[in-house]
Amino acid sequence: MSNKYLLSVKKLSVEYKSNNSFIFPWEKKRIVKAVSNISFNLNEGKTLGIVGETGCGKSTIAKAIVNIIKIKSGNIYWRDKNITNLSEKLMKEHRKEIQMIFQDPLASLNPRMNVGEIISEPLITHFPDMTREKIQHKVKELMINVGLLPNQINRYPHEFSGGQCQRIGIARALILNPKLIICDEPVSALDVSIQGQVINLLKSLQKKYKLTYIFITHDLSIAKHMSDNIMVLYFGKIVEMGEKNKIFNQPQHQYTKKLISSIPKLKI
Repeated sequence: MSNKYLLSVKKLSVEYKSNNSFIFPWEKKRIVKAVSNISFNLNEGKTLGIVGETGCGKSTIAKAIVNIIKIKSGNIYWRDKNITNLSEKLMKEHRKEIQMIFQDPLASLNPRMNVGEIISEPLITHFPDMTREKIQHKVKELMINVGLLPNQINRYPHEFSGGQCQRIGIARALILNPKLIICDEPVSALDVSIQGQVINLLKSLQKKYKLTYIFITHDLSIAKHMSDNIMVLYFGKIVEMGEKNKIFNQPQHQYTKKLISSIPKLKI
């Protein structure tokens, strides 16, 4: 493998066993092909948009990359290292460099922890010897950078709006200075008026911290604003992939054309 790419995914396939025996006890377990033969490369500092409707396999790809789920076949390379199905202990080091931002901002935050505890948790996990003063300084610095006030550090998630909760999630993802952030539908649960603010924040943070993104969304117009390249998924397979302007100006697949014509454009 060449280390030309930050991340390379080669012929990735993931299957689930569907068990309906509780409702239909006579049925056998069915094999559901979540994604099939997915391959792509991601350059450092760039953004790959993964687009498709619910259930097409977008989040499955994300979970496979961070080793939350096991894959059936294929390989995942981080720089030139194969990280496919690593043990939890070996994957821990790579999780410092690969972080995620989730779809539901409030649900992804522990309601029993205050903002300072939520943002600092990954730092304490990976750097247990770091002083309390240094941790608090880094947390407050990140809060400012994502548009939160440092004096909110002792407040709890329920005291914040959805957009503010997503900013907390973004700060938590940034605390370890990762190279890659996987954004899994990060604005779909937010009001349209807030979506643009969060998207523009992600863009500015990418420039400031030299981040690489995988941006998962069902909205092709948001993907166009965020991405350098776009991958279109349909029933777990890539139907089209390329530079964003080419995807929009010269779509080849009927499903891509349908997405472009039917999804409302976000005004940012």
